[in-house]
Amino acid sequence: MTAQRNPTVSDLLAPLVDVTDRGIHDEHGFVTYRDHIRAGAEIAAALTARLDPARPPHVGVLLGNTPFFSSVLVAASLAGLVVVGLNPTRRGEALARDVERADCQFVLTDDAALVPAGVEVVDVESSDWAAELDAHRGAPVAFVDVAPDDLYMLIFTSGTSGEPKAVRVTHDKVAFPGRMLAERFGLGASDTAYLSMPLFHSNAVMAGWAVAVAAGASIALRRRFSASAFIPDARRFGATYANYVGKPLSYILATPPSADDADNPLRFLYGNEGAPRDLTRFAERFGVTVVDGFGSTEGGVAIARTPDTPEGSLGPLTDEVAIIDVETGEPCPPGRIGELVNPKGRGWFRGYYGDSSAETERMAGGVYHSGDLAYRDEAGYIYFAGRLGDWMRVDGENLGTAPIERILMRYPDVVEAVVYPIPDPAVGDQVMAALVLAGRAAFDVDEFTAFLADQPDLGPKQWPKFVRVSSGLPRTETFKVLKRQLSAEGTGCADAVFAIQR
Repeated sequence: MTAQRNPTVSDLLAPLVDVTDRGIHDEHGFVTYRDHIRAGAEIAAALTARLDPARPPHVGVLLGNTPFFSSVLVAASLAGLVVVGLNPTRRGEALARDVERADCQFVLTDDAALVPAGVEVVDVESSDWAAELDAHRGAPVAFVDVAPDDLYMLIFTSGTSGEPKAVRVTHDKVAFPGRMLAERFGLGASDTAYLSMPLFHSNAVMAGWAVAVAAGASIALRRRFSASAFIPDARRFGATYANYVGKPLSYILATPPSADDADNPLRFLYGNEGAPRDLTRFAERFGVTVVDGFGSTEGGVAIARTPDTPEGSLGPLTDEVAIIDVETGEPCPPGRIGELVNPKGRGWFRGYYGDSSAETERMAGGVYHSGDLAYRDEAGYIYFAGRLGDWMRVDGENLGTAPIERILMRYPDVVEAVVYPIPDPAVGDQVMAALVLAGRAAFDVDEFTAFLADQPDLGPKQWPKFVRVSSGLPRTETFKVLKRQLSAEGTGCADAVFAIQR
């Protein structure tokens, strides 16, 4: 019996070629899948005519969540192009390095001012581009022959702990989770997926766009995430499914409550890195099932919550997830922090583009190293403890940041709590925390100190030495806090900083 092959993005799109009762919504209107895919064919023809066949067919994309971006994803499947998602928060030389590292022949954008000098740019809202497209009107809709492991996209890591790396994203790495999640949530032609997470990031592509396409559901696009517009948009577009990554649930929950919050069409929210306390609060307030998983752009380790997973846990250990001692590589006993790895090998990791040394490091010893810290309880449930780069050495003891952050989130009016190391004047690190408070809540250092003293699971070395109170923290486009910037600023920042005495 021949083994069933993994799907390609072309396999997901092909059934939609002639569909006219579903398609793409945005603030400007609606286009059917048939017309959307035809537009993708015209874009594919125009881009192919522009590309140098002697170079990799890599096309940089610097766009918001627009129908044009979605059309480029279609075009890549039709013509065998590789879409390179570029982060608009990267500017100047940093962005130019990303473009060069990914071998982009040119960059498609609707904001040419973002593209640094020296990079070939195509302004997709210009008359010149319109003329190029006109030359390819009526291009046939024909999918090139692609294999599941053929390259479809390059997606950069967030760069929170170093320079971003271009992750190789194959056709099956997009299509497989799209089909799996569509089936898991029972999505179909009557559904609409709301996409407000940035399409240059893996979460939006794999847990949003691909899910809708696999289900044959409509897509509702918001150019950029807005907490206040999330529920109104869901009502406006009839959205039944949405994806998220990181802090958006917290931001939506921080909006003023309304008696009709649960009066919306959403049935499922799926994402990762949501704050544990927010998952239940969001589900109860808005009447929606929230499913939070754990994974990264690389895809080497994935953890899913089960119905019996304790609050705050990522989920149970499996054959493809282990926690090992960072120094010895041996399995960690319950309660000891170590690195999350995939002992079986690569998982969905398909490597980095143009960075063999980083790939070799990631796969040291034939084991996929996530770079994430965690510990397990006696029952085998996993708890996130931060990144390897967050590891703090306090009085000779290694500490993870995430357990401290979970405790600080219990303090009244805290919307966000971030813990990071700053240098100790003597040796090692000191613990510093940054808090974002709700509304106009005031910070009382004495009340906070008393709160810390009342927490039975806060060890003496985990106490923050300093607390920074801020209205907003530096973060990436995908809502991840830039801890290295906070560490570099230390106590010499513009925000109010309080010394905490034990």
